[in-house]
Amino acid sequence: MSRPGRAMEEPRRRRNGFLTWFFAVIGIVVALAMMVGGFYVWRMWSTASDIERTNTLLPSGETDDPERPAADASVEGSFNYVLMGSDSRGDGDRGRSDVLMLAHVPPTRDKVYIVSFPRDMWVQIPGRGQAKINAAYAYGGEALATRTLESLVGVRMDHAAKINFDGFMGLTTQLGGVTVNNKHASSVGEYSWPKGEVTIQGEEALTYVRQRYGLPNGDLDRAERQRAVVKAILMKMLTLDVLANPLKFNEVMGQLGQYFTVDEGLTNQVIFSTATSMRVNSGDDIVILQAPISGFGTSGDGQSIDIVNEPQLAEMAQAVRTGTMADYAAKYKDQPLAGGR
Repeated sequence: MSRPGRAMEEPRRRRNGFLTWFFAVIGIVVALAMMVGGFYVWRMWSTASDIERTNTLLPSGETDDPERPAADASVEGSFNYVLMGSDSRGDGDRGRSDVLMLAHVPPTRDKVYIVSFPRDMWVQIPGRGQAKINAAYAYGGEALATRTLESLVGVRMDHAAKINFDGFMGLTTQLGGVTVNNKHASSVGEYSWPKGEVTIQGEEALTYVRQRYGLPNGDLDRAERQRAVVKAILMKMLTLDVLANPLKFNEVMGQLGQYFTVDEGLTNQVIFSTATSMRVNSGDDIVILQAPISGFGTSGDGQSIDIVNEPQLAEMAQAVRTGTMADYAAKYKDQPLAGGR
């Protein structure tokens, strides 16, 4: 004769067995997720550790340096990076400044505004007088290029990053190419790009972003191409085929660190703190702009130059300082490349 309650114990045992199995499976899934997550964190940290750091990208002046904007000139919570590209191919060759951009993030951290400064903009170089903006790099290297940018927008650059030709080609190749909307059909040597979407990488990508002759707006179209490719690189790195594929993620991140040089203050901790504070969700949150010019001209010594639209530049600088770039970008989103014409 069975003990009282035996009939009730059997279902309970089966139920307890099921619950034990269920939570064991959940535990395994959570453990795997933690392992995968840990792998991603490790790879990102390892990549950040591989990035070359130098004290030459930012001016050496302290916070009380009267020649630089005050450290608190921009609204609290925002940050500003200077992005540089040089035509150096490594091996101690400093090269010339080929790309100069400001990356501005407002306090809300939900947008990234990338503003390019065409290399032929006729500006005041601190301590050197008026010249094309890319002359700052030739005169005084990365630090003077940064100081020039700071003087134009009236804010101190928090950090700086530089990539050279080899790095740019390597990065676009590692990503398997990037796709951009090519506004003007053109060709250079063996390469030809029809109007519409084109996918480029390596030497072809470098040739594409350096072309100026044969484009209707010359230097301005080149700057627009550079902005478009920078955005395409960022978006490609955020796509699921990279992020959701541990093998691809490992492949890309394993090489990424060798392509960039950043300032010494951009430590692993700063990189991770910044990354985890961002709320960028899509390509629409990366806004590409150009520093405003009013047309073209010739300098006193016969150089072809881009003439700065001073009132609009002052308006843009104010927007950067006050964290109101959304209003500025909306106001000028349909402005022609040359601006003010």
